[in-house]
Order: sequence, then C-alpha cells, then structure tokens
Amino acid sequence: QVQLVESGGGLVQAGGSLRLSCVASGRTFSTSTMGWFRQAPGKEREFVGAISWSGGNTNYADSVKGRFTISRDNAKNTVYLQMNSLKPEETAVYVCAAKRSSLPTLTGYTYWGQGTQVTVSS
Repeated sequence: QVQLVESGGGLVQAGGSLRLSCVASGRTFSTSTMGWFRQAPGKEREFVGAISWSGGNTNYADSVKGRFTISRDNAKNTVYLQMNSLKPEETAVYVCAAKRSSLPTLTGYTYWGQGTQVTVSS
C-alpha cells in the first residue's frame, strides 16, 4: 500500500511559479513511477507528466513542456512538480499518482493522492 500526500498549492498570478511536493509512504516508492495529473472544475482529469523510478526518464504533456519539471528524491520519498509561467487556464487540483512500472506513461496508476489546489489569477 502506498499513501500519497501533496502540498505546495496556492494562489499565484499568471506568469508566476509554484513547486508542488508529493510525499509517499511505503517502501515501494523508489521502485515506482510517479505521475502528476490535474483536474479543473467540470473537466476530465488531465495528465501533466511523469517520472520513472530512477528519475532517468520523464514524460510531459505537450501543454506543459518547457515550463514544468518533475523531479524526485528517493531518499525523501518525495516527488516534485516545478511549475513556471503558469496560466489562468491551469487552475486545477493537482494530484500525484504512483504505479509499479518503469514506464512514465499516462496510464496504469494504482495509487492516488487527494490533491492540492492551484489557482492562477489573471
């Protein structure tokens, strides 16, 4: 069992930055691919990006490439999402997820956090 707790959300102006964190419990974190998703009100959940267990492979949605960066610290059981140049339309609940796979793809996630709210004002 893996439990995920996100933090770091808040209110930021358009063009600003935030760094989200996701702390995982359980000994399987270091062998799990971690993903970030977001869901805006009235919209479907959207893949943001993912990072392999080693940190060597990452995958990003086209909409965030060049602005968002995912990293992880396996010693701290933590994965990060650095978000720069934020846009109002990126206001959403950001959720981290984990899966026992080496591939940082969009699907197959088994464990989910509760999410942290990110609000980008115009």
